[in-house]
Amino acid sequence: MSTPLASLADAVSCVSDYDPDALPVADARRVIGALARPVEGVETLAVRDALGRVLAEELVSPINVPQHDNSAMDGWALLGAGLNPDAETVLTEIGTALAGGAFAGTVGKGECVRIMTGAVIPRGTDTVVPQESVQAQGKRIVFPAGQKPGQHRRLAGEDLAQGKPALAAGTWLRPAELGLVASLGIAQLAVRRRPKVAFFSTGNELRPVGQPLGNGEVYDSNRYTLWGMLERLGCEAIDMGVVRDEPALIEAAFRGAAARADAVITTGGVSVGEADYTKAMMARLGEVAFWTLAMRPGRPMAFGRVSDGEKSALLFGLPGNPVAVMVTFYFFVRGALLAMAGRKDDELPLLRARAASAMKKKPGRTEYLRGILANQGGEWRVRLTGPQGSGILSSMAQANCFVVLRHEQGNVAAGDLVDVLLMDGLV
Repeated sequence: MSTPLASLADAVSCVSDYDPDALPVADARRVIGALARPVEGVETLAVRDALGRVLAEELVSPINVPQHDNSAMDGWALLGAGLNPDAETVLTEIGTALAGGAFAGTVGKGECVRIMTGAVIPRGTDTVVPQESVQAQGKRIVFPAGQKPGQHRRLAGEDLAQGKPALAAGTWLRPAELGLVASLGIAQLAVRRRPKVAFFSTGNELRPVGQPLGNGEVYDSNRYTLWGMLERLGCEAIDMGVVRDEPALIEAAFRGAAARADAVITTGGVSVGEADYTKAMMARLGEVAFWTLAMRPGRPMAFGRVSDGEKSALLFGLPGNPVAVMVTFYFFVRGALLAMAGRKDDELPLLRARAASAMKKKPGRTEYLRGILANQGGEWRVRLTGPQGSGILSSMAQANCFVVLRHEQGNVAAGDLVDVLLMDGLV
């Protein structure tokens, strides 16, 4: 039986000193995390088609990897106990062990076998001496002192043991994981269904690309950045276009999105002073909290659920400014969508770098500045891209990282260490 979904009121009640008009980033993430649950649905895919997907169930190794003790080096296989630890040892070569097969005989006292990397360790041997350490005089093989019994031998099951877990449910399947699965001889995988995410922009001033602009109009860039972020995150993106500020159109868009998707993302219509049709419809069709976040950029945000009959979807109402859309997506929406996909690795590591210049910062809010990280003289240094306004999308295109200035942090002097988050790690 599935666990009942938390309500927004329950999630909010777990946050002490909850203030929707000045909500810290950490508290907002905590509320969102309480409502983001893995979507239902599993499908079976060929291994190559499973790249970027999330494993639905624990994968147990059906075999030992490697299946046999084998050589880690080209050299000679012998019994370690037969080596003289303090002087040279002379043995007689009686054959060769090649990769992909096994030496047919048994190696006795005073004998050794030429062996190639990956070849099965012959019976009667447990040690490999690399060829560069050995003097070969025909079949007379001279081994130097100082060799260690058991060296350069890979044990059966050393990588993966038969019957033991190989990959946990919730594992993100990257190239390394696909190779591991292939090493087990497994051709198909059970993976979680991708979250379906519907998104649309709101506003009468927005025009599609490729059309001329009228007075006061701007091109709708947000749907393109959202589509790119969703695709790289592995979601099934449903682009619902631009919705004009008309109640009937907004209601139809929300209902249609809730009916088709697991999550809905809107841009625009959540700030103070904007047309209130979007906010009113969010509240009418579900349970939604409207927040003023203690962060920059991206202060206004709505979060909750919207419904169409029995079907409901998580709602993320993001600001309208392009940079604010990307920042709020990366630091709030991304983690929720990964949780909905069933992944366990939504946290990203912060690096430390020296600030190339001073940065003004007021305590009491988290700031995400666009930066360029580079190694200078063996030390990582970060400089800002220039003006940091939330409408300057070019700053995102120039940047390769975010400088993350924490909630309680104040001004930064040139040379101070700051936290840095690489953009390439976000998706």
